Amino acid sequence: MPGENLSRDEARERAGLLSVEGYDVALDLRSAVGETAGEGPRTFRSVTTIRFRANEPGAATFVDLIAPSVTAVSLNGEDLDPAAVFDGSRIHLEGLAEDNELVVDAQCAYSRTGEGMHRFVDPEDGEVYLYTQYEPADARRVFANFEQPDLKAPYRFSAQAPEGWTVWSNGVGELVDGVWQFAETKPISTYITAVVAGPYHYVTDSYERTLDDGSKLVVPLGAMCRKGLAPYFDADDVFLVTKQGLDFFHEHFDYPYPFGKYDQAFVPEYNLGAMENPGMVTFREEFIFRGKVTQASYERRANVILHEMAHMWFGDLVTMQWWDDLWLKESFADFMGSFSMVEATRFTNGWITFANNRKSWAYRADQLPSTHPITADIRDLEDAKLNFDGITYAKGASVLKQLVAYVGRDAFLEGARRYFKRHAYGNTQLGDLLSVLEETSGRDMASWSRSWLQTAGVNSLTPQAVLNSDGRITELAVLQEAAESHPELRPHRVAVGLYRRTTEGALERYARAEVDVDGPRTVVAELAGEEAPELVLVNDDDLTYCKIRFDENSLATLREQLGDISDPLARALCWSALWNMTRDALMPARDFINLVLRFAGRESDIGVLQMLHAWARSALGHYAAPEWREEGGRLLAEGALRELRLAEPGSQHQLTWARFFTSVASGPADLQLLQGLLAGSAKIDGLEVDQELRWAFLDTLAAYGAADEAVLGAELARDDTASGKRHQVRCLAARPSEAVKAQAWAQVVESDALSNALVEAVIAGFQQPSQRELVAPYAQKYFAVIERVWQERSIQIGMDVVRGLFPSLQDSPETLEQTDAWLSAHEGAAPALRRLVLEARDDLARALRGQACDATAAR
Repeated sequence: MPGENLSRDEARERAGLLSVEGYDVALDLRSAVGETAGEGPRTFRSVTTIRFRANEPGAATFVDLIAPSVTAVSLNGEDLDPAAVFDGSRIHLEGLAEDNELVVDAQCAYSRTGEGMHRFVDPEDGEVYLYTQYEPADARRVFANFEQPDLKAPYRFSAQAPEGWTVWSNGVGELVDGVWQFAETKPISTYITAVVAGPYHYVTDSYERTLDDGSKLVVPLGAMCRKGLAPYFDADDVFLVTKQGLDFFHEHFDYPYPFGKYDQAFVPEYNLGAMENPGMVTFREEFIFRGKVTQASYERRANVILHEMAHMWFGDLVTMQWWDDLWLKESFADFMGSFSMVEATRFTNGWITFANNRKSWAYRADQLPSTHPITADIRDLEDAKLNFDGITYAKGASVLKQLVAYVGRDAFLEGARRYFKRHAYGNTQLGDLLSVLEETSGRDMASWSRSWLQTAGVNSLTPQAVLNSDGRITELAVLQEAAESHPELRPHRVAVGLYRRTTEGALERYARAEVDVDGPRTVVAELAGEEAPELVLVNDDDLTYCKIRFDENSLATLREQLGDISDPLARALCWSALWNMTRDALMPARDFINLVLRFAGRESDIGVLQMLHAWARSALGHYAAPEWREEGGRLLAEGALRELRLAEPGSQHQLTWARFFTSVASGPADLQLLQGLLAGSAKIDGLEVDQELRWAFLDTLAAYGAADEAVLGAELARDDTASGKRHQVRCLAARPSEAVKAQAWAQVVESDALSNALVEAVIAGFQQPSQRELVAPYAQKYFAVIERVWQERSIQIGMDVVRGLFPSLQDSPETLEQTDAWLSAHEGAAPALRRLVLEARDDLARALRGQACDATAAR
């Protein structure tokens, strides 16, 4: 659509011209049910009234709206010709007055891609469910607006809905004469307004707190899901974490929760983890667990609940001016999610998960050619969409963890309190935050910001120990290196830990020193004279953001004693460092897999264990020499089955090893065991084969041709739900057949009939590591179609297709050449599309380097 990709310059110009006083948005959602006439998209009526001021009377501007049609437009009482002023994505306005009222009556389309007003029909009972998702700029698919974060305004929503439905929005609602009327919101940005509607299962509770001034704060709580998920909905645990989070943030932010009620909706076919709509947070419904899961899954859900809650202050109350400063909300919410979870909930080991899981995402993103400073250069909305990445979230959160160590916890939290009070309901930039942190800490935030927020890349820190003849440390230094592409060396506040074996055989820390690392070499004077260590761990306690490297002695110790490290955080940091070495082609993939086989069975932290399993699969599929893959797969399957049989019956470790075994099973005996477990003829003591585990077995069996369409159809009949349908679709696409792959390709690339969730399922099934030769012909087809797909489909579906169908399984120099040829021939393609292809190219090149390293190790 012309003008759909709003630029930063356009937004800046419009913000300089306008101030918005309020919106009234009336939606008619009764068309969500029943049959539709004609072949066009199913639509709903949206009538928007916007009151705004222009500081240059007579000037022109535009309002954003993506809709199939506009019925009427009036500006200050004058009717405008919709055909003349609406181009499909913008309504052009001329001759503005100082005070203006715009009324837009439009037919907006329900979505099947998770963008705008998403409509879902539950296959289990035929019920229809609606919800909205807007970030960064899809509110314009539901109502006419000025779609940029710095034109905040109060909103008053109303909605007509089918009989028997409930409708929710940001404000408290009530049904008045057949129309849902919602209280006016505080001034907020367009992208965090929300509507949820349908016959949802809804549970209520309440949070109460006496504030410092003696007044009582009462926050009504609600949680909802589809009726089909109600039997599995543990709303009590959701409310428990919610109340713990509200207590934590009230205690530390000194600014009462500002948005009235607090509803949380778990919704189907959701593209994100969750979204921080004030008073109406939305989550993907996969956070409601239909089968047995480990504590890591509950921890992940708690982290997301608290992440979104932190946004009520960082993002909703105070919002970035433009998407360049997206980190002002996402980095803070990511950090505060872990910070509050560790201090306020039962998940006290959350920093281990952060070090091992979250940072892994950041390290990968920061080594891609598309890496960028945390404060990014966001030219337009397509850039913004792709910047919800590992830099903005996980690296930003890691850097904030470093900042807390740099300025001190008290100064950091006091800075946050002043920031909220100073900028409440406003918009900010980087300098606004730095100024309050300078006030509270006395530190020079400008130089810190230049190093950490305004440059890209990750540094490596390596210990260098010199010993005397008595076996004591003469000097211990930390060497800092940077990549050639991003040569910045940064100041790091780190802890350096020295470890050695105890008489019981455990590897434990016996000395620790904190030091400010700055420049290429920093001496840790405090550790001089200590006895020689068996392991030196730089960045012990995970204070900074860096890649940890080891000296030769420490690496030799880890090869033999990694499982003996008693501290779970230190152990997790070592695993993460070894994985980074594997990705950097400094450790052969088979060596990493061998470490997993030897030591993962002793891992106590279930989240770390699950991460090790994911890394082991990736090492085998991408970084192992092709000629060793079959043997490596056999070794992983044997090791996984051995650990599965050794695990405590009924434990979460048993479940985790069962899932890992399922994912690496390939030989006839492995597949026979899966079939036996599925049929009930084989048993493993304590292992409950619930519906989710049944689908996991079938996923592998289908990929190896051991579960056909009839078997999968029978399983769907057993689990005829939305979740079951997604599983079945994925399994169908996983079958090893040319016809199956052709059909799957056509479903995703040549048709837009599938919803976002089913597109994702088909892509997941299409790409199977055991089917490299089968999908090889699609490499050339991929490069022939991706530009058309990007132009024709929504950005979310475009991203899914371009990322998910890249021929990464064709890991050869020829595929690298094909990728380079496409990039060379498409220099004028959309920058966001080129970024996705460049990232996939970099992953492929990294895989080839890893395979060469692994092949060398075999000689």
